[in-house]
Amino acid sequence: MDIKLVNRSKVKSSKKRTSKFKPLLEAIEKLKPGGQAVEVSYTNEKNINSMRTAVYQFGKQNDIKVKSRRDADNKKIYFFRDK
Repeated sequence: MDIKLVNRSKVKSSKKRTSKFKPLLEAIEKLKPGGQAVEVSYTNEKNINSMRTAVYQFGKQNDIKVKSRRDADNKKIYFFRDK
């Protein structure tokens, strides 16, 4: 067995996101900085954290800045790209 240490940057991970948030991530990808926002309705408070985590990870991987605002009264969350 040949064992050696390598830099972490050389290890590539090709995990693809196949989740219920795929349509949301595709919509986020189409946004332009300072332009429109994506409006998403939610029914469960737990979905908000999952949604935000998925979107922020997507933004980090694609080097885009995504922000969100929540409208608790109407049970909607908005995602937009920052300038």
